[in-house]
Amino acid sequence: MPSTCPIPSDRREEMLEALKALSTFFVENSLRTRRNLRGDIERRSLAINEEFVHIFKQVKEELESINEDVQAMSSCCEDMSSRLKAAKEQTQDLIVKTTKLQAENQRLEMKAQVADAFIAKFQLTPDEMNLLRGTKDEPITEDFFKALGRVKQIHDDVKILLRTNQQRAGLEIMEQMALLQETSYERLYRWTQNECRTLTQESCDISPVLTQAMEALKDRPVLYKYTLDEFGTARRSAVVRGFIDALTRGGLGGTPRPIEMHSHDPLRYIGDMLAWLHQATASEKEHLEAMLKLVTIEGVEENIQEVVGHITEGVCRPLKVRIEQVIVAEPGAVLLYKISNLLKFYHHTISGIVGNSAATLLTTVEEMHLLSKKIFFNSLSLHASKLMDKVELPPPDLGPSSALNQTLNLLREVLASHDSSVVPLDARQADFVQVLSCVLDPLLQMCTMSASNLGTADMATFMVNSLYMMRTTLALFEFTDKRLEMLQFQIEAHLDTLINEQASYVLTRAGLSYIYNSVQQHKPEQGPLSSLPNMDSVSLKVAMAQFDRYLSAPDSLLMAQLNFLLSATVKEQIIKQSTELVCRAYSELYAAVMDPSNEYKDPETILHRSPHQVQALLS
Repeated sequence: MPSTCPIPSDRREEMLEALKALSTFFVENSLRTRRNLRGDIERRSLAINEEFVHIFKQVKEELESINEDVQAMSSCCEDMSSRLKAAKEQTQDLIVKTTKLQAENQRLEMKAQVADAFIAKFQLTPDEMNLLRGTKDEPITEDFFKALGRVKQIHDDVKILLRTNQQRAGLEIMEQMALLQETSYERLYRWTQNECRTLTQESCDISPVLTQAMEALKDRPVLYKYTLDEFGTARRSAVVRGFIDALTRGGLGGTPRPIEMHSHDPLRYIGDMLAWLHQATASEKEHLEAMLKLVTIEGVEENIQEVVGHITEGVCRPLKVRIEQVIVAEPGAVLLYKISNLLKFYHHTISGIVGNSAATLLTTVEEMHLLSKKIFFNSLSLHASKLMDKVELPPPDLGPSSALNQTLNLLREVLASHDSSVVPLDARQADFVQVLSCVLDPLLQMCTMSASNLGTADMATFMVNSLYMMRTTLALFEFTDKRLEMLQFQIEAHLDTLINEQASYVLTRAGLSYIYNSVQQHKPEQGPLSSLPNMDSVSLKVAMAQFDRYLSAPDSLLMAQLNFLLSATVKEQIIKQSTELVCRAYSELYAAVMDPSNEYKDPETILHRSPHQVQALLS
């Protein structure tokens, strides 16, 4: 078996490729085809080579054509290069000049931009100039304040130039802006002045432009002050006219009715006038606050108060005349006191709105308050002097006199109106003390004089009843503690008198008065008590029999004056304490009789009741 040689891998691949190519035209494996295989391969190889030659001939022709084109392009480029070189040599000076002009153009453009920026920052536009220099009749708009703010900004910014080399330009611009500012402020002031003069209706609307105008004018204090004065003058006329209309014509359609229609009712008449004035004052302050709400300088509140004071000053005269007419007519102490409190209240209320700057208005109200208060106290003093001029005798029942009742009714009405007033607490307390002094002191003096000719018990009863009525009246009101305490002290002093009188009355009627006095005045050097006249056992037994009758019916020995007392509590107190005095007197008598040194035989038969038994019977 023949040996085989291994075929290298690359040869195998060539062989596979050759066989694959052979398979494309060697389709039939026969003897004839195998014999003709070599020729077929050679013919096929020849055909392929001829095809290569033909194709490469076309490529050669194309390459020759390209070569010709490249040669032509090379010649053209050389021609263009030579021409450009010549042109460059010819235009070198023009290029240099053009470069210089471009650099100059850039520099000029930068200068133009700087100039435009400078003008935009430090100059106004024609429209802004026209706004600031407008005609007299041309209205002020919000654009005016924007332009004015621009002027102020330029005036402040131009100070930067003064710190550079542009001082001359800075000074010129600053002077220009200063003149323009003055012109603008003058025009703004004239417009604001005219606007304020039109605010003469009872109710005025403050426009936003007017508010901005006041905010701008704050930088010119003189113009700002003149504008406020103009506003105050216009509003003063409106308030005076409104006040007169409210007095005589009333509201629209007759509602509310004219204030003068209530002149027959002094309290309502004065109250309506003051209420209208209070409302008007508050409204005027609101108008000013609305007009100056953008103003941020110090002293705005003082300006408002000052202008409100000027506005309300016009109504002071008609208000004062009408209130004086009511007060001088003396409508009565109670009504005068109510008017006084009403004036005091509105003085306090209005001063809370406008402070103390509205001096004329507050002074007018205060003067009327003092006048009504003065006439009120004059009325009380006159009433008190009448009490002293004709002092009445106490009535038979020893109760309060008619003059006392009338005066206490007057005092009650005054104090009731005082309690219901809205005057501040400290002022009310001061008035209260003065009222009580003006009324109570003459009353006490009148009662003392009236009772001066009465007996001790009658005087004490009358004074207790009178003081009790005063105390009952004052107990209903505030700020009376000191007076109530003083009256209570006086009542207690007169009660002591009645207690002693009742005890003495009982001892006398029960037959123990002489015996009790003898016991109290007895001294040891006088000898035994039983040896004194009418102090023997028989006399004591007789007296004790009479005392027993009293013990069986204590109520039978009451002074008639006790039945006249107005207070049952006071009566019970007198009976109780006088009974205690009687028991104390009996205790002293019992101790003296039981004392062996007084030499009473069988003292138990004389005084057969102990002090405790007597006290139990009387209690």
